[in-house]
Amino acid sequence: MARYTGPRAKLCRKFGENIFGPAKFDRILNKRKFPPGQHGRTMRRKLSDYGVHLKEKQKLRLTYGLLEKQFRSYFYKAAKMTGVTGDILLQILERRLDNVVYRLGFAVTRMQARQFVNHGHILVNGKKVDIPSFLVKPGDVVEVREKSRSIKAVMEAVERTESTSPFSWLSVDKEHMRGEFLTVPAASEIPVTVDTRLIVEYYSK
Repeated sequence: MARYTGPRAKLCRKFGENIFGPAKFDRILNKRKFPPGQHGRTMRRKLSDYGVHLKEKQKLRLTYGLLEKQFRSYFYKAAKMTGVTGDILLQILERRLDNVVYRLGFAVTRMQARQFVNHGHILVNGKKVDIPSFLVKPGDVVEVREKSRSIKAVMEAVERTESTSPFSWLSVDKEHMRGEFLTVPAASEIPVTVDTRLIVEYYSK
């Protein structure tokens, strides 16, 4: 399955919430509080149990911008680890480098963060890492490469995001475009509105 490249506003309307972050999607949702499509305003069809499980899985997958194969791989990795599978899945996704760059405020969206990583603008512990799926560990320092700090897109992203991290598991120095991944967050701290139990049930069928 190819990566979704269509209108992201439609996905937000499909799920009834802003899963991507930028405020423009909140404005769209306020104006159009119904699903996309010709019958979006009048659709009253109830989802089947399978449909409910699938929708929850798709919401989390698309929130982090992953292909189905990638997402499934993370799920089975989480299932093999000790603990609650759904919670571990969230923690793994949150540790992805592209997500950490986004959470630190060095990019406006995860998609933009992925581009910055792919193009070699990001360092981890002083070394260039151009793999978005790289899993960051507690104590790792993530920063924008010095030569990349004057790039317009990077500067605009830093200016548009908060000066301090609103997340307890991250510390950030916006002035020097540097941040630290302090600890793996508890699943309850991660700001995504998904019922991971439904995702576990989806893959367990």
